[in-house]
Amino acid sequence: MFQSFKVTARPEQGPPRLAALRSVMEDEGLDGFLIPRADAHQGEYVAPRDERLAWLTGFTGSAGFCAALRDVAGVFIDGRYRTQVKAQVAAEFTPVPWPEVSLSTWLKEHLPEGGKVGFDPWLHAAGQIASTQKELAGSGIELVRCDNLVDWVWPDQPDPPMNPVRAHPIAFAGETADSKIARLADTVHEAGCAAAVITLPDSIMWLLNIRGSDIGYNPVAHGFAILHSDGMVDLFMAAEKLTAPLGEPVRVHPPEGFLEAVARLDGKVQVDPGSLPQVVADVLQDRMVDGGDPCALPKACKNPAEIAGSAEAHLRDAVAVIETLCWLDAQAPGSLTETQVVSQLEENRRKDNALQDISFDTIAGTGPNGAIMHYRVTDETDSRLENGHILVLDSGGQYLDGTTDITRTIAIGEVGDEEKACFTRVLKGMINLSMLRWPAGLAGRDIECIARAPLWAAGQDFNHGVGHGVGAYLSVHEGPQRLSKVSHVPLQPGMILSNEPGYYREGAFGIRIENLVVVQDAPTPPGGDAERAMLNWRTLTYVPIDRRLVVVDMLATAERDWLNAYHRDVAEKIRPRLGDQAQLWLDAATAPI
Repeated sequence: MFQSFKVTARPEQGPPRLAALRSVMEDEGLDGFLIPRADAHQGEYVAPRDERLAWLTGFTGSAGFCAALRDVAGVFIDGRYRTQVKAQVAAEFTPVPWPEVSLSTWLKEHLPEGGKVGFDPWLHAAGQIASTQKELAGSGIELVRCDNLVDWVWPDQPDPPMNPVRAHPIAFAGETADSKIARLADTVHEAGCAAAVITLPDSIMWLLNIRGSDIGYNPVAHGFAILHSDGMVDLFMAAEKLTAPLGEPVRVHPPEGFLEAVARLDGKVQVDPGSLPQVVADVLQDRMVDGGDPCALPKACKNPAEIAGSAEAHLRDAVAVIETLCWLDAQAPGSLTETQVVSQLEENRRKDNALQDISFDTIAGTGPNGAIMHYRVTDETDSRLENGHILVLDSGGQYLDGTTDITRTIAIGEVGDEEKACFTRVLKGMINLSMLRWPAGLAGRDIECIARAPLWAAGQDFNHGVGHGVGAYLSVHEGPQRLSKVSHVPLQPGMILSNEPGYYREGAFGIRIENLVVVQDAPTPPGGDAERAMLNWRTLTYVPIDRRLVVVDMLATAERDWLNAYHRDVAEKIRPRLGDQAQLWLDAATAPI
């Protein structure tokens, strides 16, 4: 199995570890220490060696941080993890709603007389530190660079990952690495810079057409890169990872030489303050130019080969999901547990030889567990799918030709009217966003409310973004594109995003419906302004939506027509790929309403 159901952190482990950390804080003359969920590369995902936040606090979410002071320790979590954190941390840790409460505000409240708060400059982005220092001005609180104190008290910390790197075929990449390097080097030169520093693993993988496995479920390898305006790249990566030459423009160096090479750069250097470690900013100082990661937008705007590969990967992935849903419906309520569903789905995905991994831990939350947005089932939390439950099944695969991410909410037995009404509101939002046509130049923040409007009308909402970017056999969460209230990046053709509104009632049930979609140029409809550029979506995901949970009378005519047309497309595209039993199941699941 790719997925393990082992318990990886326990609340009771936190207090003695916190005590050990506070002891070394005192020895170092510090009043606090910051523990982010981050590594030196500043990506969203980290290897076991860098799971310092989970090791210390027990909180295993994909975002957040801890501020450990001498008498209080705050665990800062966003809206996705407000329920999860309650079960994962001991009483010695205080959950802090973030970003509603900023780190600077919290520090000023708990250190009113000022103090020294340590941080590892490799694990904090320069933009984060600059913003926090500005907000702390005049408070007497000082952020102090220091060694990582958690590493001092973590006796069995795992070693850094050293997995091999492999070439990503041009048939899937759609453009050679040499072409990408030359194209992006020109943009660095046009920005008036001599070089650009790249730390994000998925950016380096995309630029060089390579893939790795240093981080679970993500085909990336750890390294740093400097892209020079003359079209050369210095890659700082352990030589033993590289199994084949990378091409003439790429010079390979040991990772230990990265900071020294940065120091030797002559001229202005393009950086992304949001992903540049503070230690690198300290070296560059006033030579930095905030031009962003040069790979970010080109990587996000998929080329035709990447889109075609992603589309084909989604069709094969749909077979695995539909075969699993067919099997699930044949089981009596109460006869299955969450782990059995996860295992069956992975078994069906593994029938595809192109599968390299799952794209994240499958979320299979039944009943109250479905209200935990990023629920990870373990041997201890494994729950039965009882009559009246609804199951949130969120999963994905990493295929050689694309990355998938799909959520379906499934009725188990006879489901109550309230659950059905909430499901239908979520479905209406997902459909309305799917049908949207919008003017070019708008960002995710400008249109994400379309998916929330049916819930808002009922006085309901959800505490996560409507959608995230998705890579092409890369990270399942990819920036800079997002469907979020805070996303300022204009949507552009070729960007792949998720469309996944939800609703969660703590202690009762959860709902989420998710398709992946790709931005495309929209044709001008009759009577439209031909000179006005418009965009719309092409759907990539083709799996039935559970009709048993739909209150048909709540759907507008256009919404009902969309759902019926979508199900016709599902049947047309996927039915020929299924076994006999699944074909019969699909016929019923896609019947018009």
